[in-house]
Amino acid sequence: ERAAELGEHLLKGLRGIEAPVIREVRGLGLMAGVELKTHAAPYLSALAERGVLALTAGSNVIRFLPPLVISRQDLDTVLEQVRAVLED
Repeated sequence: ERAAELGEHLLKGLRGIEAPVIREVRGLGLMAGVELKTHAAPYLSALAERGVLALTAGSNVIRFLPPLVISRQDLDTVLEQVRAVLED
């Protein structure tokens, strides 16, 4: 239940980011991926500098796998940082 609820919040937030670099947002539960139109590496570095750890899934997908115990507030912080990095 928690993964479904928080995952829905995460996906809704990611889909709300209006950045031309985003091709698609997909996910299941708390697993989420943001497919980009370019390589993900520079964005992953920028996220890491802002305290958000994410991985790639292929060369152009930013993958998020937060722990089940993550708070909604922490997810909101992640979404703010992702928005800042991708909309720049």
